[in-house]
Amino acid sequence: MTTLIVVNRPEKWPLDIPGVQVVAARTYLTDRRFSDLKGTKVFNLCRHYAYQRLGYYVSLLAEARGHRPMPDINTIMNLRNLSMPRGESQELDEEIQRVLKPIKGDEFTVSIYFGRNMAARYKRLALMLFNLFPAPFLRAEFVRENDWWSLTHIGTIPFSEVPDTHRDFVQASATTYLSRDHRRPSQRNRPKYDLAVLYDPTEKYKPSNDRAIKRFCDAAWDLGINTELIGKSDYGRLAEFDALFIRETTAVNHHTYRFSRRAANLGLVVIDDPLSILRCTNKVYLAELLDHAEIPAPRTVIAHEDNLDDVIIHLGLPCVLKRPDGAFSQGVMKAADVSELRGVIEAMLEDSELVIAQEWMPTEYDWRIGVLDGRPLYACRYHMAKEHWQIAKHDGTSSRYGKVEPVAIHEAPPKVVDIAVKATRLIGRSLYGVDIKEVSGKPHVIEVNDNPNLDAGYEDAILKDELWRRIADVFRQRIEAQRDGAAK
Repeated sequence: MTTLIVVNRPEKWPLDIPGVQVVAARTYLTDRRFSDLKGTKVFNLCRHYAYQRLGYYVSLLAEARGHRPMPDINTIMNLRNLSMPRGESQELDEEIQRVLKPIKGDEFTVSIYFGRNMAARYKRLALMLFNLFPAPFLRAEFVRENDWWSLTHIGTIPFSEVPDTHRDFVQASATTYLSRDHRRPSQRNRPKYDLAVLYDPTEKYKPSNDRAIKRFCDAAWDLGINTELIGKSDYGRLAEFDALFIRETTAVNHHTYRFSRRAANLGLVVIDDPLSILRCTNKVYLAELLDHAEIPAPRTVIAHEDNLDDVIIHLGLPCVLKRPDGAFSQGVMKAADVSELRGVIEAMLEDSELVIAQEWMPTEYDWRIGVLDGRPLYACRYHMAKEHWQIAKHDGTSSRYGKVEPVAIHEAPPKVVDIAVKATRLIGRSLYGVDIKEVSGKPHVIEVNDNPNLDAGYEDAILKDELWRRIADVFRQRIEAQRDGAAK
């Protein structure tokens, strides 16, 4: 991937960074050589990013060409409006109060160079601001009123305004950030593409184990894709990659969704894409979707505080109650009598205006059909945990799971596979895990999951390395299709 630094006047750019080409803004905008480049990272260090100024056009045209600009147009607009997600705003406020509390004056400025500040004390604050407003050079200004620090302004810094005392640090920060070489030592050819895997190895109920991540990375490498594991703090680096594979449990009010949205806005190939996350992580939406498409599913009532009697009338007891955004069998309860029904629903309504109530449909196991790009990928029987009615039983700090029984796709019941594929077509063409209960030979869709389990030794037991190769190949095909489209 070509890396460019775009500035107003290259002859005045003093930094020498290996493997990086410095280009004049007007040259980048008008020279056909640059418009025809593919897979290019563009670090826009123009003096001004105001509407219709050179800096603005550099980022705008970089996006149109399928390049990866920093800052992108979305960041430029967010800087102008000081706009950030609400969840991030709260976390940032907490960090601001913590690190600026000892400051004696009522005004303070933090300079950020590729996500770093010269003082170790402000390391986390600098990275948080860089992740929210990914731009090479930033200046954040804070004011204290009534003993409360507020971020009053954040903007970009022209290199000409970088103090001489900061130059060595800027050189080191830029070199570290821009000269990353993530290739493994190998005699094989350098990979053509770069893919980020969002993964937290410490996550309690992570959707892939460490061996699975390694097998996927090996398969991707064999197809010409270099992979790098990234975490929550790497939000500002997404423009470095061609694709993003999310292997953390997703949720809408969560950093995984913000990563997915930003990656999609940057033009990366993303699994899970933001629309799939929105559609799959809310069971209220899924229940309505399946009902309107006339896909068989357990009888369902959308419960709220005024219709508890409808649950009993339409579903009977026992019944299953679900939080709209639960995952990994969490937020799913069984109500055996009226008192239990009322208690569980009232508790769930404290966090959500609506609750999913479904008929009790006991089975020895649930089918899980993995679907990728509209085609079945794997099949498993997920047996219920011992002496429990779900595939997982969570007791405080411990969890117990039922047996996972991999099955070849061609040996799974055709009706089960067909209904799984049909259900995913309502969502998109990403990677999904469809949970299905088979009762008297008839399949019923329980859920469509956007972030299905992919664990080495379980879901890949039949296909083995071929499963990971197929996933990596979908990324490869989509990256190439996007580049071909951008070149036309």
